[in-house]
Amino acid sequence: MDRDAWLAQVTEDILEPELPICDPHHHLWDFPTSRYLLPELRDDIGSGHNVVSTVFMECGSMYRASGPEAMKPVGETEFVNGIAAMSASGAYGDARACASIVSFADLNLGAAVGEVLDAHRAVTDRFSGIRHAASWDASDDVRNSHTDPFQFMLADSRFREGFAELGSRGMTFDAWLYHHQIPELTDLARTFPDQPIIFDHFGGPLGIGPYEGARDAIFEKWRDDVTELSRCPNVVAKLGGIVMAINGFGFHRRERPATSDELVAATARYYDHMIECFGVDRCMFESNFPVDKVSCSYAVLWNAFKKIAAACSATEKAALFHDTAAATYDVRV
Repeated sequence: MDRDAWLAQVTEDILEPELPICDPHHHLWDFPTSRYLLPELRDDIGSGHNVVSTVFMECGSMYRASGPEAMKPVGETEFVNGIAAMSASGAYGDARACASIVSFADLNLGAAVGEVLDAHRAVTDRFSGIRHAASWDASDDVRNSHTDPFQFMLADSRFREGFAELGSRGMTFDAWLYHHQIPELTDLARTFPDQPIIFDHFGGPLGIGPYEGARDAIFEKWRDDVTELSRCPNVVAKLGGIVMAINGFGFHRRERPATSDELVAATARYYDHMIECFGVDRCMFESNFPVDKVSCSYAVLWNAFKKIAAACSATEKAALFHDTAAATYDVRV
């Protein structure tokens, strides 16, 4: 499928085009069957909304080809920092892409991961933290994360020994997991109450495989688990990444991509509950591009966010669209 031609079938007027946005979650990669680099990102963030800065999120891209295995992920920071420098030149538009960088370090190394964290930071002061994805499910129908996590990894003593290395360095931790793992994250957050944790993609409410057809029942449990997690003041939440194929809404299989109204109709209750629980100062909208691009365009996605936030005040919108993200990831532009 020509994905760009498919997405072009749905166009919308841009809502609130002057509202500043910091997009706190996108990827960059150059894989054999998929490329998403600065030109592609520029086209998306330049499609009408006022994106002033972005945060890169690790995706296993451009690891070092040689050297110690633990140090290979530092190559991703080196790669993205080069992209950030290109963007900072102004040659690719006014937005500052990758103004903050979140990479990967294997926390299962225990205390030895400290050396890897220091190597990331030595590359650039744009580096702000890591994501070590924990998304694991017993079903063969559900893809486990690219970091090859194991069941109950967040509770493992070796993992937590590595996790403790983040705090002394003032680094953030992005948590990517599936909905049934949210209580595990809550326990981690309570054990390390001073560690900033970012809750990605609503905690991955699944809608495929054994979870297909059970959306309402899953939502009820998800709602309670999110409420409990929100009681941890060191956790902030990303609002987005919920129209991936694994979420089961099926937009990616349609003849036409989703409109913003369709996105709102399908997902608004997740956003509403997160904002109610965490408050705007602990919530940030995210694109999760190009992953969520399987369902809709960048312009349509951010229109959906603006419709969800339509009743918010100007101050609340500033937090949701820019300020929470910029403060969480120390974005400086």
